[in-house]
Amino acid sequence: MYKRILVATDGSTLSKKAVTSAIGMAATCGAELIAMKVFPCYPQAYFEGSIPLSIEDVSRVEKQWADAAQETVDAIVKSAKSKTVQAKGITTKSDVVSDAIISAAKKHNADLIIMASHGRKGIKRLLLGSETQQVLTHSHIPVLVLR
Repeated sequence: MYKRILVATDGSTLSKKAVTSAIGMAATCGAELIAMKVFPCYPQAYFEGSIPLSIEDVSRVEKQWADAAQETVDAIVKSAKSKTVQAKGITTKSDVVSDAIISAAKKHNADLIIMASHGRKGIKRLLLGSETQQVLTHSHIPVLVLR
């Protein structure tokens, strides 16, 4: 059925449920699991009233985000391997999460993407956006959305 499953996580409780389901599906299918966390680039635009950070401070913040993302995927890989699922973790720095997920799925030859959806509606969806919706509408790889 599936040979390589990419599961994208943001570290939220809902996302952790999707990860658990992805590990279970990978175990059932005998598929490899690719755990992915996208972390943001530090905003370079400065708004009125904000205090600009030095290049060193920006690098430090981005390193903290990268380290936290790596810890997240390492924990997923460890959990998957404890269930005898072959797994690897990847992290990516990007301002456009959906594009990073689709690109990683193509690069790693995933034949399924698993994500969680927070199910935001109305103004919250407009303001916060929906990375899951963007992946659903732009990916040529099947996407399983869990809530």
